[in-house]
Amino acid sequence: MIAIWAGIDAGKTHHHCVAIDESGHRLLSRRVANDEPTLLELLADVLALGDEVAWGIDQADSGAALTIALLLNHDQPVHYLSGRAIHRASESYRGEGKTDAKDAAVIADQVRVRRDLHSVRTSDDTITDLKLLTGRRMDLVADRTRTVNRLRAHLTGIFPGLERALDLTNTGPLTLLTGYQAPAALRRLGVKRLATWLRNRKVLRANQLAETALLAAELVRTLATEVISLTQQIAELDKAIETRFREHHTFDVVTSMPGLGVILGAEFLAATGGDMTVFGTADRLAGFGGVAPVPRDSGKISGNLRRPRRYNRRLQRVFYISALFSIRYCENSRRFYDRKRAEGKRHIQAVLALARRCVNVLWALLRDGRRCEPAPPPPLVA
Repeated sequence: MIAIWAGIDAGKTHHHCVAIDESGHRLLSRRVANDEPTLLELLADVLALGDEVAWGIDQADSGAALTIALLLNHDQPVHYLSGRAIHRASESYRGEGKTDAKDAAVIADQVRVRRDLHSVRTSDDTITDLKLLTGRRMDLVADRTRTVNRLRAHLTGIFPGLERALDLTNTGPLTLLTGYQAPAALRRLGVKRLATWLRNRKVLRANQLAETALLAAELVRTLATEVISLTQQIAELDKAIETRFREHHTFDVVTSMPGLGVILGAEFLAATGGDMTVFGTADRLAGFGGVAPVPRDSGKISGNLRRPRRYNRRLQRVFYISALFSIRYCENSRRFYDRKRAEGKRHIQAVLALARRCVNVLWALLRDGRRCEPAPPPPLVA
């Protein structure tokens, strides 16, 4: 059986592919356009070189999405190498130059010699949709945050008192800004009429808000309207995410975990692909999520731990925020957090320790296909 290893340096419009044999000899080196007919022709030429081909690529989505889809549809094993890993590995190869052909050759050779590379697998339609929906939601939340910050900066420069008095993350103050933007107009309207206007729009504590607005007001209609619009879009997107998430078979298991609601659970599936067999163990999942410390030993120095540098930032955010929520709503998590704080750990360290423990629990739940049931409190000792 002739084994072949092929590496692809992916780009937006073109890729470069290099195929090598078991001795590292180049059998093919070709620059191809990022379109289906050309990629299918490349696939046929590489398959003709040997009986078994293993592929490596430096992107998991974006410009490499079409290539990965074609390879997986033809039952080809595909392995992912990050750009940083390729850059570091290329330092051990001859020559200091950097070209697409050299990067592709490095990818192919790394696939040939390494056995710990992450395999790229197909995701079901639900996971694909959740990736798109949660990614869009993150963009909208970031846009809303930037808009609120611009509104705060504007108010601080003109009327700092109003910026301190109003909570611009709530709908009530934003609704006020869309209707009245000048102090003179508010003064002419008066507290009673302004409170009536707010109550007609179902704003809570209308009287208090009207009095606060009369003390300091110079508001911007455009920014307030934009924030309200973004908030509405996020709310609609949340409904779509929940509807799609409920169709996945792990919905009940994931959402039963303390701290993991619909949105964080959907982001967890989007970040991991929903297939825990890819990681093999809970430790690898924790490492991928950035909540497992890594050793930093050398010589006589041992026992040193540090934060990892290579991990999925999105998944770490899910683990960290879910741990924060579980501290608030789960008694067992609160006791664990308090114990870590009593041991001298700082707040962030204690939360990360809790997140690491939650990964083990979530892993076991997904492995066994069962919901999380809170343990009864320990019996009181007389």
